[in-house]
Amino acid sequence: MARQTGFARQERAPLLNPMPLIPRWRFMTDEAKSLTKRTAVSAGVVVLVLLVFRSLLPWLLLALAAYWIWKVVSK
Repeated sequence: MARQTGFARQERAPLLNPMPLIPRWRFMTDEAKSLTKRTAVSAGVVVLVLLVFRSLLPWLLLALAAYWIWKVVSK
């Protein structure tokens, strides 16, 4: 049987001790923690707005075109 070395060997982390997303969270100052939380919330809001805007963009363009056509026809 061949011996596995290097990248071929995959060791799994134990499920009871998962790796934290921010390894030094407990050593961070309260100011750094609040800045990190605000950044995460802001990024989430931006992603949500982009997802909603992306789905509404065709309807907004259609409404704008209809408004322009209505203005031209009503003159």
